[in-house]
Amino acid sequence: MKSPQELAARLAQQWHSADWREHQLLGGPDAWPLVLTIGPPGAAVFLDDAAALRQHLQQWRGVQQLGLGQVQWQDKRYRGSSDAIAVPTHWQLARPSECMAAIGHFKAPDHAQIQTDYARLRAIIAGVAPPGFQRLLVRRLAQWRETPADATIAAAQIALHLAPGCAQGKPLRALAVAGNDSKFFERHAGLVTALLDERFDGEASRQGLADFLGALPEGDHWLLVAPLAPGLLPFARQRVSASELMTTPLLGRQILLVENERCLHQLPQPLPETVAILGAGLHLDWLAAPWMRDRRVAYWGDLDTWGLRMLAMARSHLPQLTALLMDSATFHAHADLAVAEPVHALASTGLLPEEIALDAQLRILPQGRLEQEFLPAPLVAQAITQWLASP
Repeated sequence: MKSPQELAARLAQQWHSADWREHQLLGGPDAWPLVLTIGPPGAAVFLDDAAALRQHLQQWRGVQQLGLGQVQWQDKRYRGSSDAIAVPTHWQLARPSECMAAIGHFKAPDHAQIQTDYARLRAIIAGVAPPGFQRLLVRRLAQWRETPADATIAAAQIALHLAPGCAQGKPLRALAVAGNDSKFFERHAGLVTALLDERFDGEASRQGLADFLGALPEGDHWLLVAPLAPGLLPFARQRVSASELMTTPLLGRQILLVENERCLHQLPQPLPETVAILGAGLHLDWLAAPWMRDRRVAYWGDLDTWGLRMLAMARSHLPQLTALLMDSATFHAHADLAVAEPVHALASTGLLPEEIALDAQLRILPQGRLEQEFLPAPLVAQAITQWLASP
């Protein structure tokens, strides 16, 4: 047999499960009533512990008197008793508010935090319409727990109005959407990113909020610089800010631009007079540095619409650069490694005719993203060495 305190503690434990919260708060009419099994007292309790039995019955009568749900009773006859005894068998809670009242009344573990979270969730669910957003916020309490409910609702409304590239080069603080103030994105970047991830299948986290929205970064961007031959840097690799690269020429006659840092291990070494710069993403304005015009430059990025957009941006600063492994032949030779691209980049100017055709093709393919990390290292090495050997 279970006491009200035990079952209230179980409810509190279940509240910490994201699956349970989603089902009970968003599961529709089938989620309620919630019926918990109390279990009848055993024969040993009836025969040997009359005080415990009386207390058990009194506790459950008290639950019903307090209006904490409905208690179902059943007549049970015990051996040695001339009359049947009504014992509680199930506790039925009709709605979430009854569940929260029971958790609070019996002071279940974490009851104060649970009741606070629930009260704020009620307001948030009422103010947030898209089911995907409701599900995210119900499942990920830590994402908004330190955020006022009205700001959480505002973040959801703002996320509905945002789209890839919508900032059009403005800083995030200058992006006016649904009545936000200039510091809204700074205060709630994590929440807005999570909501956009729900809409765009994780793309905002993958690129970073500013890059995804096409916003001007307000802080400096740090790149990974790795010499591919001895003597070009005092370190095997180092972080350098984009602003420093605008004014500080690197040693080496060849510069290899690589979209993702994770591809460093795929680059062959040693490569004479060659320095790799990795992780720029959409932060490519530093390529306008005067010293870059005197270098041979190659660009290697993902084979998807975003990679081609970055290639076009790089080429706008350095028309002479060479694209590596960003062609239709490479894609089709490794199409078995391609995945879906959930959100396409805006159409790019500055692509070559064959790249424009590839971009159009990738937009209609169900699996139109070939990430550069999946290309075999020997193929990468071959492409880079051929570029270095070309006139």
